[in-house]
Amino acid sequence: MTAPAAAYAQRAWVEQIMGLPISVHLRGPEPATPAVVAGVAAYFADLRRIDEIFSTYRPDSEISRWQRGELTPAAADPLLGRVLAMCDHAFVRTSGFFDARSLPDPLGGAPRTDPSGLVKGWAVERATRHLPTGHGWCVNAGGDVRVHAPGGLPAWRIGIEDPARDGRILRAVTLRDGAVATSGTRHRGTHIVDPRTGRPPTGLAQVSVLGPELLWADVYATAAFARGRSALEWLATLGGYEGLVVTADGRIATTPGWPIA
Repeated sequence: MTAPAAAYAQRAWVEQIMGLPISVHLRGPEPATPAVVAGVAAYFADLRRIDEIFSTYRPDSEISRWQRGELTPAAADPLLGRVLAMCDHAFVRTSGFFDARSLPDPLGGAPRTDPSGLVKGWAVERATRHLPTGHGWCVNAGGDVRVHAPGGLPAWRIGIEDPARDGRILRAVTLRDGAVATSGTRHRGTHIVDPRTGRPPTGLAQVSVLGPELLWADVYATAAFARGRSALEWLATLGGYEGLVVTADGRIATTPGWPIA
């Protein structure tokens, strides 16, 4: 029998990395021991290292130096080549609706590469290998969430925010192990384009995707939002992932497998 969350000690940490708050919530028998605290510190250190490699806002990052031709793939951190390959794979898996390789340059130059839309979910999930076993954890990076609750610990409940009103939850899902990622314009404004037109997609306010991996939940949410009105139909074809869309006029629709609260 699973005991309620209140029966376990809980602790939370938050740091500003990659330009957004990233939090770790731990739940378990001893979430404040030196070994546990060291694991959380290693989690955040891993994310800072990834930011040093992939931040497009830092002129000294490896992705920036590579784009300027100052760094060859052979001389770069092996993770650079790995992420670029994952971006190419994401392009194929989304039929081109997730494209990190041919983004327009705001200054009118040659198309640029920006893997940020893939790096966040991948990095946040990858770093959880540092978190202590035997504890439940929930990591949240700007609303994209990955959770884990080992046997005997309560599941996590994750809210989907209303894109029209801060602080209001539209739906909630209960997860023991999995991820939820959301794409939309509420917090970041217009930042996703339909690759067929080069213009922002229309018809949707927000897309949330639920599945086993944060990397792909995040990629699929971005690609689905880029598709606009055909998002829900496409999400229904993805094995192992479910979607919830909010239309521009506030209607909510889900794929058949989206869990009922």
